Amino acid sequence: MNRLARVLIVLAGIMGADGVILAAASAHQTDASRLGAASSMLLFHACAVLATVALAERALIHARIGAVAAIGFVIAAALFAGDLTLRQYAGHGLFPMAAPTGGTLLIASWLVLAIAAAWPRRV
Repeated sequence: MNRLARVLIVLAGIMGADGVILAAASAHQTDASRLGAASSMLLFHACAVLATVALAERALIHARIGAVAAIGFVIAAALFAGDLTLRQYAGHGLFPMAAPTGGTLLIASWLVLAIAAAWPRRV
């Protein structure tokens, strides 16, 4: 397993832990729907990162393109969840359009993953 794969797995673990923390916080706070959405994005995309790494390691997808998708999932979920979490606790977001930027990058990352699956592997 290469270094990037290990880093992505560590980041997915952190995303998963943060997702559970935000789910718990949303369950115990009033009017915390933003935290629930942030939690979902982190938890779903932590699994997507792990799956992408596993697919690349088994050579079922183009590894470099898959790495781009996995990195995109990490950055995009952090933007989306970070913006919503800051809005909940600080009353302002990361920067204007941070959550929509993260959402758009998530969509793009899923499409990149599709390309990684369709791209012929090098023999």
